[in-house]
Amino acid sequence: MTVPVLAAFALLQSPPSAIPQMLFMYGAIFAIFYFVLIRPQQKQRKQAEERLKQLKKGDEIVTAGGIIAEVLHIAPVGKDGAVSMDDRVTIKSGDTRLLVERGRIAKVASSSTATA
Repeated sequence: MTVPVLAAFALLQSPPSAIPQMLFMYGAIFAIFYFVLIRPQQKQRKQAEERLKQLKKGDEIVTAGGIIAEVLHIAPVGKDGAVSMDDRVTIKSGDTRLLVERGRIAKVASSSTATA
């Protein structure tokens, strides 16, 4: 909260010719933050969501709890059959079968088409 207040004081105390330079500087800092931090994180999140939407039987996954398992069955929750993060996925880890939500899968370790 103090940073915007200090910036406002700096704008008020600076000569009128320095105001465009300061605005350019703040714009450049925002652009750097956007292209270095925000944009790559958005792209990574979209790629992870796309991998979860393409999940199919035989894929090896890792859950948010750290369980490594193989996908056995995907049951859509919605009546229209659309892909949702609430879909229930039956997985097999060792001799145990578990039921997890698609949104709770942390990553797809290997795809069945990549191993075939």
